[in-house]
Amino acid sequence: MTDFATNAALPLCDLTPPASEDDRRSSGVFATHPSRPACMGAVIGCSARLLEVYEIVDRVARSECTALVTGESGTGKELVARAIHEASDRARGPFVAVNCGAIPEALLESELFGHARGAFTGAVATKQGRVAQAAGGTLFLDEVGELPLALQVKLLRVLQAHEFSPIGDTKVLRADCRVVAATNVDLEAAVAEGSFREDLYYRLDVVRLEVPPLRERVEDIPLLVEHFLDRARSRVGRRDVEGISPAALDLLVAYGWPGNVRELENTIERALLLARGPQIEPGDLPARVKGLGSEQRFDTKLPEVGTDLRRAVESFENGLIRQALDRTGWNKNRAARLLGLNRTTLVEMLKRKRLLRAS
Repeated sequence: MTDFATNAALPLCDLTPPASEDDRRSSGVFATHPSRPACMGAVIGCSARLLEVYEIVDRVARSECTALVTGESGTGKELVARAIHEASDRARGPFVAVNCGAIPEALLESELFGHARGAFTGAVATKQGRVAQAAGGTLFLDEVGELPLALQVKLLRVLQAHEFSPIGDTKVLRADCRVVAATNVDLEAAVAEGSFREDLYYRLDVVRLEVPPLRERVEDIPLLVEHFLDRARSRVGRRDVEGISPAALDLLVAYGWPGNVRELENTIERALLLARGPQIEPGDLPARVKGLGSEQRFDTKLPEVGTDLRRAVESFENGLIRQALDRTGWNKNRAARLLGLNRTTLVEMLKRKRLLRAS
């Protein structure tokens, strides 16, 4: 499942897979389940954890309650939000998505609530915000944990009183939208440290849907690989690559996927481009998937011949830092929180260790 950001990756996938359901059932890849939730549509996956999420969507979609979708980056939180919208009575209205972590703080208030002409320097015309654009439909707030405290107060007003005012305007407008929020950070911890309002947290957390990481629904990996291969063939023009070898598929199933389904899709496209034969083989996969990453694995058992302690600790530390950064899409604020560091310390460590994001 992609936090489903502004790129083209579709973490849970919303397209019909190439093989038929009967074929997949007979091959043992498709877990037997009496009925898929109606709101799943053509979502690829049949693991118990995934079905549980969509069964909840089926039950709550037609209500007006606020929903909070949680899960790691790349798991497909926006696809769950879209499923809520499409199964609701607001399906004919717009689905308006806002990534709260991708818009500069100085612009975010105007982006959400709009502004009047002349409200500030550069406001040469009245602008309608996303809340107004979502009238009659659903407002999806991705990375809601990144919302500044000042804007949290305004969002709380939208949820409690269903009203808002654009910047520089005295008019009070009605907010006629259902709010679905998503986050990959622990909002309870953010409340405890004072960076997220407790009253807003409880307003958002009426219904919680936790999207499982890919490592907890490994039975879906063969289905996703099949789908991504078919899509990548069309995109890169490698129709000569017919499939993936069992050995390569075993490696994909065994890998931990810190970037979840988005990382899987990128890995399949890369392997397809590099494939030298009619199938993707283990040699076509990245070193990290084959267990040959640049950082050695940390082993608590002391070798008979001894070890270089400083080097082992450095390697272990580097591995954890890379995991935190990969899991958060190299967002240093969130990665630092995962590691129990402040952002400045993490930045200094990256400079000292010369750790760079893989291109």
